[in-house]
Amino acid sequence: MSTSSPRHVLVAGAGIGGLTLACALRRAGLSVTVFERSDALKWVGAGLTVQMNATAALRRIGLCDEVVHAGACPTDSAILKPSGSALTRLPVTRIQEELGLPLVCIHRARLQSVLLAHAGEENVRLGLTVTAFHDDGQTVTVRLSDGSSVTGDALVGADGLRSVVRGALLGDAPLRYSGYTSWRGVCSDVPSATPGFVSETWGPGARFGVVPIGFGQTYWFATQNAPAGGQDAPGETRARLQSIFGGWHAPVADLIAATDEANIIRTDIHDRPPVSRWSRGRVTLLGDAAHPMTPNMGQGGCQAIEDAVVLAELLAGEGPVDAALAAYEQRRLARANSFVTRSWSLGRVAQWESSAGRFIRNALFQLVPQGLAARQVRELVRDAA
Repeated sequence: MSTSSPRHVLVAGAGIGGLTLACALRRAGLSVTVFERSDALKWVGAGLTVQMNATAALRRIGLCDEVVHAGACPTDSAILKPSGSALTRLPVTRIQEELGLPLVCIHRARLQSVLLAHAGEENVRLGLTVTAFHDDGQTVTVRLSDGSSVTGDALVGADGLRSVVRGALLGDAPLRYSGYTSWRGVCSDVPSATPGFVSETWGPGARFGVVPIGFGQTYWFATQNAPAGGQDAPGETRARLQSIFGGWHAPVADLIAATDEANIIRTDIHDRPPVSRWSRGRVTLLGDAAHPMTPNMGQGGCQAIEDAVVLAELLAGEGPVDAALAAYEQRRLARANSFVTRSWSLGRVAQWESSAGRFIRNALFQLVPQGLAARQVRELVRDAA
């Protein structure tokens, strides 16, 4: 790499992965330009859990403490039955203390704000989509939605589930529908919500998750088996959710009631089957553009953060760009693909509807010792790239 002219990396997409990459590249002394299709980075979205493998990656680029302060660290976690009794528990505080790493539950917009501050707003160009690119072996030039072009040393497609860069790089392949839809929301000041307690409740073909994210707010999510493409009638979303989950343990009904109807987000859950490569020449993919996964393990954003930190470290090295991208793929592909597969499988089990299937599933989960669950978390962190 030239000492007089730092590499200039072009990034399509200012989501969690794209902004983390921009932060890591700037920290390494590289130049970066991020293109984001939205006209403004607004306070949108719901919550997410930044698990310990991702906070370990954020610590490598000096951002872990700020992310902790922007969210909340849980003290306990469990999978529950609709009655409120536990199928299994995870001693979160003990594991955090043992590993010396936090687990952070955070509003997506707060995480985005932390990342944007370090990426530099001047490096994010809004209202622009990468529509095409050309790699001539020495540089890569992107064509933007306004008709202009920009040239850099590498292009990273971090443009999400329906990535344009991925389509051009790997060809279009259909999304894989999971068989269930989801709803997400954030509400404030619900007395029946227990601070620090993260839970997911498994019912017949439906689930409900509760995640305190700090600042008096609780993020919740719900799933139900349903055909793809369904929509709720205007003004009927809360009523539908109450009809499904209203009889479940507290604070489920209270959280639904406390959330503004207009702020409940419905999304069908898709992924893509794992692929054998993400990169070609000076172009690669990151996060959902590379390995979109169902949210069942809470690893979508976490794997994007891992991707970003590893990719920045390799691009900051002295070798050729194409070699750096090949090394990135070699280090990250198998791990990320394993989460795609495991998350898909977990979702299938968690969404079982039949009484017999749920009885067997619940009996097996109740036999899982806390020590085994804790060991799996340790392995999650240990195996991080």
